[in-house]
Amino acid sequence: MASYRDLLKGVKSRIREVDVRQLDASRNGSAKPVVIDVREQDEVEQGIIPGAIHIPRGYLESRVEQYVPDHDTPVVAYCASGNRSAFAAETLTQMGFKDAASLKGGFGAWKDGGFKFVVPRDLTPAQQKRYSRHVLIPEVGKEGQLKLLDSKVLIIGAGGLGSPAAYYLAAAGVGTIGIVDSDVVDESNLQRQILHNSKRIGQPKVDSAKQTLEDLNPDVKVVPYQTRLTRDNIIDIFKDYDLIVDGSDNFPTRYLVNDASVLLKKTIVHGSIFRFDGQVSVFKPFDGPCYRCVFPEPPPPELAPSCDEAGTLGILPGIVGLFEANEAVKLLLGIGAPLIGRLLMIDALADEFRTLRLKRDPKCPVCGDGAHFKDFVDYEVSTAIPTPA
Repeated sequence: MASYRDLLKGVKSRIREVDVRQLDASRNGSAKPVVIDVREQDEVEQGIIPGAIHIPRGYLESRVEQYVPDHDTPVVAYCASGNRSAFAAETLTQMGFKDAASLKGGFGAWKDGGFKFVVPRDLTPAQQKRYSRHVLIPEVGKEGQLKLLDSKVLIIGAGGLGSPAAYYLAAAGVGTIGIVDSDVVDESNLQRQILHNSKRIGQPKVDSAKQTLEDLNPDVKVVPYQTRLTRDNIIDIFKDYDLIVDGSDNFPTRYLVNDASVLLKKTIVHGSIFRFDGQVSVFKPFDGPCYRCVFPEPPPPELAPSCDEAGTLGILPGIVGLFEANEAVKLLLGIGAPLIGRLLMIDALADEFRTLRLKRDPKCPVCGDGAHFKDFVDYEVSTAIPTPA
């Protein structure tokens, strides 16, 4: 029976090994390899080659194709000294990878050679357990989860749309969630606004939201703003957030939010509902249309009654709010295809979804070519297009 030493000698005779200088040079070349760290978690905590993907050796066969689906992609595996990675390279070859190699001397040789490495920031044991289903997804992983924990999202409204969006963003581990709402909880809200309950009737919505979200996830810091957004306070409120999720239910606020986001170059995730119909889009200034490009002027009041006047199916804001949360996570992680330049239309009665293409208006007075918009109009009096300065 062959010993471990015999097996290792045999494997090394069959695989290709690269030294640390060859790996460093290839990482700066045109055909950059995917570098896979096959060590255990406690070893990785001591340092990792920048950009390396961590797949413990025991999970290599089951997970590698999630990260490297193309078998033509060059792959270099490394461990502490180059032994486990030699077996890993042979396994990758057996799986059909055409250019799999092992790093000679492993991480120890890389570190001793004076090459750059990083000590990774890690999730706590409690966070590892809480976000385990995220960490398993290649598009998220540990780094993505840490990015979510570092993110700051502002939600406009703690009502029908803001409630589900905030709830799922908090569950996902978005580290700071600001909520703007001047209203108090009313019994009529409870048919759809899931952040609140019967015991909190009369309580400010932002306080009720804060309690619900922080009870759900202690990792999340909720910043309440019990105020109406106005042209006087919007810049100060918006400036420190990475992303805006708009759950407002009136046109003056939507135009104000849009104009401020263009001035500050903040991306908006937009949602709106009417009875059985919902809409979702993403307005990223100058990468796609803004809200005014799509809706230059508000419709007459008789054609756009509020939920108080027209009603809405209580489940619909949940659907639309969750789409908003989904878009927010995609934007924060830089994954997928966000709804920039597209409008998702939802018909809850027919269970139909349609997507319309949206174009930026070159004559838009806020984001169009040559626009000089610098100040806000009186949005409470008029939602007309602002006059270029």
